Amino acid sequence: MTTPTVLFVCVHNAGRSQMAAGYLQHLAGDRIDVRSAGSEPKDQINSVAVAAMAEDGIDITANTPKLLTVDAVKQADVVITMGCGDACPIFPGKRYEDWELDDPAGQSIDAVRPIRDDIRARVRALIAELLP
Repeated sequence: MTTPTVLFVCVHNAGRSQMAAGYLQHLAGDRIDVRSAGSEPKDQINSVAVAAMAEDGIDITANTPKLLTVDAVKQADVVITMGCGDACPIFPGKRYEDWELDDPAGQSIDAVRPIRDDIRARVRALIAELLP
């Protein structure tokens, strides 16, 4: 079986998609190829998202926001957008999901924790589906 590739997409690739990628990398290791990107990437990851992930023992400080490309979508088996209405290129045979999640941008750590926990639960369910 080939290693599935999952691409998480949000507008800025600075919060939700980075947290999801961090969880998937941490929980699945090398069993799933993890990528993330944004249509308008920020200069750096949201510091509150970094802090929320650190509370759960996951370090995403080395990650950087990346620009979403057609190639990134082509290479992915699963494309997950983060409730941001992103216009992702659509290719037949790919699995697409939209996770409706609040944007952590400008939020306090108390507001970001439930978003983080929701992402963690969704990532665990995704792993169970991809790696039976």
